[in-house]
Amino acid sequence: MPRTSPLSSAPQTPTTTLNTPAGDRAHLRARGIHHSPGSRPLLTDVDVTVSATTKLAVVGENGSGKTTLLRILTGRLTPDAGTVEHAGTIAIADQELPAPANLTVGALVDAAIRPALDALAAFDEASAALASESPGAPDAYARALDRCVQLDAWDAQRRVDIALEALGAVTDRTRPLAHLSVGQRYRVRLACVLGAQPELLVLDEPTNHLDTAGLEFLTATLTNRTGGLLLVSHDAALLADTAHEFLDLDPTSDGRPRLYGGGWDGWRTGRDRERDAWQSAYDDQQAEHRRLQEAVDQARGRLTSGWRPDKGTHKHQRQSRAPGVVQALHRREDELRRHALSVPPPPPRLTVPVGTTQPGAPLLTAAEVAVTDRSPRPVTVRLAGGDRLLVVGPNGAGKSTLLAVLAGGLGPDVGSVRRHGAVRVAHVRQEDGPEPGDDPRDHRSPGQLRRRRLTRALAEEPDVLLLDEPTNHLSMALVDDLLAGLESASGAVVVATHDRQVLRRLSGWPRLDLGASSCGSREATATM
Repeated sequence: MPRTSPLSSAPQTPTTTLNTPAGDRAHLRARGIHHSPGSRPLLTDVDVTVSATTKLAVVGENGSGKTTLLRILTGRLTPDAGTVEHAGTIAIADQELPAPANLTVGALVDAAIRPALDALAAFDEASAALASESPGAPDAYARALDRCVQLDAWDAQRRVDIALEALGAVTDRTRPLAHLSVGQRYRVRLACVLGAQPELLVLDEPTNHLDTAGLEFLTATLTNRTGGLLLVSHDAALLADTAHEFLDLDPTSDGRPRLYGGGWDGWRTGRDRERDAWQSAYDDQQAEHRRLQEAVDQARGRLTSGWRPDKGTHKHQRQSRAPGVVQALHRREDELRRHALSVPPPPPRLTVPVGTTQPGAPLLTAAEVAVTDRSPRPVTVRLAGGDRLLVVGPNGAGKSTLLAVLAGGLGPDVGSVRRHGAVRVAHVRQEDGPEPGDDPRDHRSPGQLRRRRLTRALAEEPDVLLLDEPTNHLSMALVDDLLAGLESASGAVVVATHDRQVLRRLSGWPRLDLGASSCGSREATATM
């Protein structure tokens, strides 16, 4: 029978801080977790420990069970099998934040720092008892003081105020959450759990609705944090900057998740080694199976010719050899039956063909192009074979508009676009609306849809490849495949993105900043 933490019976608020301090003994620990909410197993034999000093990221494709595992670890979901235990103060920030009509910003703050508020109340009571010389008052005072020191309780309200300000959140404690936008509620909740400074912090997609300043504050807070951290995020830069260990829920050869140390680089190296070994084992087993099948086919062919001897001489000689041929066939068939195909096929990799575009060959020129109300300032872009260009800028700066103009799907209101000859252009849009060639079933899975569209565009071996936020909904393994493959593509590649880790990886590319404050037109000649 699974044994879950008492967290499951604790009162839940949109931001939850639970339990009493445990110091160095604070932990979340799960053993042998199995969970199958539907027709297929979601989590299989998961072992994970988050201690008072752990900074653990849970990664995997959409639907791999990351959020489910966090809910199991924090006692709010009972697994089909396995055990969960915990100790210490725990603050939890989920992706979703309900907003009951009677809940205010102040109530959310109080719920987050409840251990500190309770400790301060107990300290005041103990101080009064000590002043009146009540029996046992010195010991009670010492215990209350110790707990306040453990929680840094006197500074709790100030810490939340700092976080609210840094994240651009609402600071008015009287504001009802129901009157706030989704983004505003999200930032208030995040400020509460960061300011609470629990011994164990559990965050599910904390970068949603944060601007650049908020991302920087969150990254700095988690980097400098001394307590345990359990983190799920699609923001690769945040994971690279903060996580020391990675629990990878993506498919493996034996169906069990993998735990990697060594931070971001250790995870990527270990994951790539695991994938290569899996592919090699699969290929070897498939090759051996084909060899055994061919041996059976050859033995069966010899048996057929043995039972159909030519007329005339040697007829009896051929018939006398038939039993040996039959035995050989049976041996080969037994070998084939014993050779079970135990290695499952690895997940498909994302392959970027090199292509046949001539280096330096003129491909596309967009001269002084602009679209009214979408990209009002003219932009000039010249692309040749082998060019690379990174298009950046804030939301609404016109990144997607520019790529649509380069692709020919949107005509500029001013300026012109010229293709130099029979140039093949592929455009992977940011939006996931229906497109020709889509499988309707893929629209139920954004990650699957994005991968298929990328695969289809890359298979065309375009001379110009236009990628608009290409990492949206992609697993980090596929992002690595894509970025590595782009390095050797012979055509011109233009990437528009706000993904901080992609910007780091492509920092050597020429950059066109559509958010630049300079007046007049902007020009990008995308040569390395």
